[in-house]
Amino acid sequence: MFFCNKKGFFNFFHYLCNAIHDFNCITNQYPHMKRLATALTLACLTMTAAAQETYRIPVSEEHEPMQQGKYEPTWQSLETHQTPEWFRNAKFGIWAHWGAQCVEGSGDWMAREMYMEGNNKYKYHVEHYGHPSEFGYKDILPLFKAERWQPDSLVARYKRCGAQYFFVLGNHHDNYDLWDSKYQPWNSKNIGPKRDILDEWAKAAKKAGLPLGISFHADHAWTWFEPSQRYDLEGDKAGIYYDGNLTKNDGKGKWWEGMDPQMLYQQNHPMSKGSWDNGAIHGQWAWGGGACPPSREFVTNFYDRTLDAINRYQPDLIYFDVTVLPFYPLSDAGLKIAAHLYNKNPRGVVFGKILSDSQRKALTWDVERGAPNEIIDEPWQTCNCIGDWHYNTRTYERGYKSAENMVKQLVDIVSKNGNLLLNIPLRADGTYDEKAAAFLDELEAWMTQNGESIFGTRPWVRFGEGPVADKDIKMRAQGFNEGQYNGMDCRDIRFNQTKRHLYATPMGWPSDGKIIITSLAKGNKYMKKRISSVYLLGHGKLKAVQTDAGLEVTLPKPCNKIAPVLRIDK
Repeated sequence: MFFCNKKGFFNFFHYLCNAIHDFNCITNQYPHMKRLATALTLACLTMTAAAQETYRIPVSEEHEPMQQGKYEPTWQSLETHQTPEWFRNAKFGIWAHWGAQCVEGSGDWMAREMYMEGNNKYKYHVEHYGHPSEFGYKDILPLFKAERWQPDSLVARYKRCGAQYFFVLGNHHDNYDLWDSKYQPWNSKNIGPKRDILDEWAKAAKKAGLPLGISFHADHAWTWFEPSQRYDLEGDKAGIYYDGNLTKNDGKGKWWEGMDPQMLYQQNHPMSKGSWDNGAIHGQWAWGGGACPPSREFVTNFYDRTLDAINRYQPDLIYFDVTVLPFYPLSDAGLKIAAHLYNKNPRGVVFGKILSDSQRKALTWDVERGAPNEIIDEPWQTCNCIGDWHYNTRTYERGYKSAENMVKQLVDIVSKNGNLLLNIPLRADGTYDEKAAAFLDELEAWMTQNGESIFGTRPWVRFGEGPVADKDIKMRAQGFNEGQYNGMDCRDIRFNQTKRHLYATPMGWPSDGKIIITSLAKGNKYMKKRISSVYLLGHGKLKAVQTDAGLEVTLPKPCNKIAPVLRIDK
């Protein structure tokens, strides 16, 4: 038929619109036909809008109905939601990106890379646990014990470091739910800790008075776990398939008897194009480039699980490690999840990556490990980590990012209307190591002294000055440009403000104690008021002189280990 597919559908309405345009011209001569022309036009627009909201894999609401309310699962409706003021004021959150993939201590994506012959994670797994045809990721799950995990004390510690919201992992690409999941038997209540991790985290956040965020990543398990369908190409095990294709019938007499491994691995489908190319998945993250399309059953299962967690634990924020929204543009699942949260919680925040300008009105833009080098009108967030996303002993040995580095990134991000969500890696037992402890000590010291220049602030007329501020810094995909911001020093100054004060933060202490802020030179166009004194947080008032070169300030000996913060009355 003429419109048997979506392209044909749009072509049909393109011709129909042209015909109606011609018909409207005729009604100028025959006014009595204008009512019919108007009706046809409205019908055309309605049908076109319906076509644009038609998705290849519509999600089922049979088990978990979307919360009804002000917001509909369309971009036009979601654009009316505003990122709440509490989030704009918060500026800083801490994330416990923690789960069963921390067991081996080999870092992020270990559940995928343990199936990649020759990979370091594969070698480590074979040496310490066995071949993935005999001991797969499913067999790692019971080893995740969380035996020293104390959520109350961890969240309290993060709050002392300045966290204004707290994020937890709901599931990762490994498809293992960290709660007593109704729709995924491979969960932390059934296997591993035998605890409802989300429930305990949520109660700890509530006790500390912090908004709760949950991140959901399992929508990509479909393609992410495809290496589990492979086999070795070399060695004694060559040609022996890994455990990714096992079924419930294979479990007789095993510890997992009665469980279906396909509920975990989700590999009952053909491999994606180029699946044996370990890097191909990155070009297929938005479900293009030859990615095997997910089944409606899989999409609906993710939708059901996400709504189950939202309904139980009442998060204020949800995060997806995806392009735009889960399964977009194949399915309406992500739009329905966003509408569900907004209708349940008007102060809710939903994050998305690689968003268009219009999509940033509906979702809060998230940038991974980086930042734009300009002020962004809509509130946004950077997600980052002091090491690897999942605990990595090699990263620990090399050393984490310094508190100095991350505080400078925070100041830079805040000056551009952004927030920083920072992951502190936890070991499988639920504790952080001594290097992470030292990081938190330094972070707490600086934030205690200078937090007033961060929380509740807004961008000034310009975000900063200095060599890095003047650079043309581009982002790669969803971010990944943080290296461009390394090495900022006292010449780089960042600004932000409240109604009463302007804050200027040089990115380091000058060796000679002299700071010149060129943006505040005598007669500058940004701040007409004459400035005669400034206040150094953690110290007191300082004398300042405005010259044609800039506002010249002489600093005392450093009163913190990272960076001075100058407060100027407006």
